[in-house]
Amino acid sequence: MALIVQKYGGTSVGSTEKIKKVAERVTESHKKGNRLVVVLSAMAGQTDALINLSKEITGIPDPRELDVLVATGEQISISLFAMAVKSMGYDCCSLLGFQAAIHTDQAYGKARIKKIDTDRILKELDENRIVAVAGFQGIDESGNITTLGRGGSDTTAVALAAALKAAQCEIFTDVEGVFSADPNICTRARKLESISYEEMLELASLGAKVLDIRSIEFAKKFNVPIHVRSSFARNEGTMVVAENKEMEKVLVSGVVFDRNQARITMVKVPDRPGIAFKILDPVFKAGIVVDMIVQNPSAEGLTDLTFTATKTHFQETLKLVREVAKEIGAEKVLGDQDIAKVSIVGLGMRNHAGVASKMFETLAKENINISMISTSEIKISCIIEEKYTELAVRALHDAFGLGNEKD
Repeated sequence: MALIVQKYGGTSVGSTEKIKKVAERVTESHKKGNRLVVVLSAMAGQTDALINLSKEITGIPDPRELDVLVATGEQISISLFAMAVKSMGYDCCSLLGFQAAIHTDQAYGKARIKKIDTDRILKELDENRIVAVAGFQGIDESGNITTLGRGGSDTTAVALAAALKAAQCEIFTDVEGVFSADPNICTRARKLESISYEEMLELASLGAKVLDIRSIEFAKKFNVPIHVRSSFARNEGTMVVAENKEMEKVLVSGVVFDRNQARITMVKVPDRPGIAFKILDPVFKAGIVVDMIVQNPSAEGLTDLTFTATKTHFQETLKLVREVAKEIGAEKVLGDQDIAKVSIVGLGMRNHAGVASKMFETLAKENINISMISTSEIKISCIIEEKYTELAVRALHDAFGLGNEKD
């Protein structure tokens, strides 16, 4: 018998009918002799609804109490699921994060898992029960409910798979797997049979929304195979696994984009040691993630410093940087939200020259200007005008031959 952890997202359990369908799928696997731990998200839209309720009470909800509130979404899902399984004649036990002994730090709203005590779950499995665990939540050392942040149910599932030494972690979502590009933009996008942890980490960090980044980090650290599958189809999905030599033969695995990007430029900054720290330290302290950074020195002892952050934090970042600009005597601060980041990712880049050249040539042929470039061993990212995003994705996808063979 294999021990399998399955995770179903909010769209998969968005109604009682869908919950019944999930219960049918789980019991089918259970009938084959598998031991099942099922992690569920809140029903689609429920977490947002709970957050909105809190904002009707106060503009800035208390973090501890907000975690208590939003954790109830998963409680509803697992209890309904357990009822559905039992109505089908199988035994099931639902466990909240603290009952499953998922121990986290005390960072409300973005807690990180420290350890999982598996005794309770194993005991229930030994009684031949299907175990339903609330995703997205845990308990801190003081006994307070904590939540892991958006995408936290993926992390719960992979962490449980690691702790339980499961044969596999199946992530069921509303897509059939990981594709070479967004199928909604690129009709020729191809479903990948497998992808490495490293490539999946890059894709997730660059805008792909199939898996939460922390779940991939867990999987890579503990070598947990992840099977990304559709809740609404029976075909095989994509395996996310450790890299192998065959994967390195593929030059580019995928093209991904991120429209949630904004660019900020401080013009004519004094060019002296420590100036970049002076400008960006308030941004870092505010918990704002900075992506690309470009600094251009000039002959007059002045420089322009440009960096990107998310549109979500654009106004806050602009305010912080303008305050610094006054302090250091910079000429002005410019901001632009009409940009997007387009990236290519592939293990094969490590051993092949000319990939960047091909990417730049492809964009040039489409008359798409590149304003910023960032690279790593297995990815190249370009900042372009947002209006050219879809054109850029399709052109790069074709240029690197990523489409379906039948096309």
